[in-house]
Amino acid sequence: MRIDVIIPTFHPGKDFEKLLKGLESQTLAVHKIVIMNTRTGDFPEDLLRPYDNIEVYHIDKEAFDHGGTRNQGVSYTDGEYLLFMTQDAIPADNRLVERLAAAFKKPEVKAAYARQLPKEDCRELERYTRKFNYPEKSRIQRKADLNTLGIKTFFCSNVCAMYEREMFLKQNGFVKHTIFNEDMIYAGGLIKNGYEVAYVAGARVLHSHNYSGWKQLQRNFDLAVSQVDHPEIFGGIASEREGIRLVKQSAAHCMRIGKPWLIISLVFSSGCKYIGYKLGKKYRKLPRWLVLQCTMSKGYWE
Repeated sequence: MRIDVIIPTFHPGKDFEKLLKGLESQTLAVHKIVIMNTRTGDFPEDLLRPYDNIEVYHIDKEAFDHGGTRNQGVSYTDGEYLLFMTQDAIPADNRLVERLAAAFKKPEVKAAYARQLPKEDCRELERYTRKFNYPEKSRIQRKADLNTLGIKTFFCSNVCAMYEREMFLKQNGFVKHTIFNEDMIYAGGLIKNGYEVAYVAGARVLHSHNYSGWKQLQRNFDLAVSQVDHPEIFGGIASEREGIRLVKQSAAHCMRIGKPWLIISLVFSSGCKYIGYKLGKKYRKLPRWLVLQCTMSKGYWE
């Protein structure tokens, strides 16, 4: 299998160095790594010296687009399979690529994404959220799951996800000029067309964030905007049910581990998420100044 990796970067740091080392050690070698770097100053060229299969393309900050920039990266590749990663996703072992690629032995599978494990500095509630969203058991997501999984049927994450190139080009890649969620929009299109998406629990990356309440609000605002802007994928599919289930199970987890005081943080962060989501759903009725306060992606609105 010929596998190319596409990684958008913005001020890449130590995690990026670990990511490159992790890709170099894989049991199934990658053919080429394409880095789409948003130009904001010095790029750590010295990190690339040990490797002979990396190409770097610089773009202006104004030109970055979650879907369009990744599509541009694909144009510099020729692999049969495309592995998208973010600069802070670190392979947990040397079988990440091999295990993702194995999912495509099932011909209906056209996308596969990895399990995200918490990093060492990850807070307790975020650790549980990682476990909730990325369980230990693999699964195949298909159209028949919509009644039971709801919006989770379309879940996929470009933190670490692999796609079949032929189908990717057939679907015209990721949607362009999207605020966020280009991975789920693409996966939703696959599933609605009768194909399948694989969650591969054995393919693991270290990836987590300790977002503040305000950042949680902004992230969920952008998430809701993406859903409003793409009713062809998300129309008629409620996502609040999964959020409520996460809150209930997180509260039970706090009690189970003997840390009931964490429920205060849970209520606060959950409230921020809910407010952000509700504001995002109504963003077209909000004044521009409020939209710019609520979004993580100010460049999208320019």
